[in-house]
Amino acid sequence: MLGLGLSLTVDDFKRVTQYPKAVLIALFCQMVLLPLLCFALVKVSGLDPILGVGLMLLAASPGGATANLYSHLSNGDVALNITLTAINSVLTLFTLPLIVNLSSAYFLGEGQYVPMPFQKVIEVFAIVLVPVTLGMLLKSKAPAFAAKMDKPVKIISALVLAIIIVSITIREKQVLVDYFGQLGGPVLLFNVLSMVVGYYVPLLMGIERKQAVAIGMEIGIHNGTLAIYIALNVLNNSMMSVPPALYGLLMFFTAAVFGFLVKVKK
Repeated sequence: MLGLGLSLTVDDFKRVTQYPKAVLIALFCQMVLLPLLCFALVKVSGLDPILGVGLMLLAASPGGATANLYSHLSNGDVALNITLTAINSVLTLFTLPLIVNLSSAYFLGEGQYVPMPFQKVIEVFAIVLVPVTLGMLLKSKAPAFAAKMDKPVKIISALVLAIIIVSITIREKQVLVDYFGQLGGPVLLFNVLSMVVGYYVPLLMGIERKQAVAIGMEIGIHNGTLAIYIALNVLNNSMMSVPPALYGLLMFFTAAVFGFLVKVKK
């Protein structure tokens, strides 16, 4: 996140505010299209109701630092990513409990109250905004240093992502073995469709390609940690944490492929 800040200036954020259309379209995809898409997928695939609610919980979760990082590596509009992450984190306080409670009532026949995760929102702001702000300050005070560090930071970021992929594969090995047969197809399809919707809907609405890449990453890469936390510590249901865990593993690979296919040339 510090490396992302080294590539940003205040003008990047001013430019985003000058084009609110991209933000509004991204929020529509995130808050409306994605839950509807997930609901339809759960219905068609015939998932176990508890696993279905777990996937809906993931769909209601916002993007996060990983989406910003992948957008950075794909030359997407990182300023837009950070703006969307901040806005989504606030809106999630209201939309996540609503979506999860409605899906629980529909699939399980009973409502379950989901407290608003204020602490998690604060953590997202701290993880995203603090290091990015420090990076931007470094760029404003030492622009030559920031330019020199751009390529090394991207290489280091890619290596870190590779380490994450390996570690998650090892950690979640049992999840893959036990549930991949039932969950693998729907979760992978939801992941791919999320990125497709996030990328092509903005393009069809006249949004520039660099911003479409950012939106695709933001919508396709969810905060699985938040979803798993709510499943385990709020809903007290470990089964509901399985879809976010599996999605969190697969999205590292699919996002890398997606980023390669849509990477914007500078």
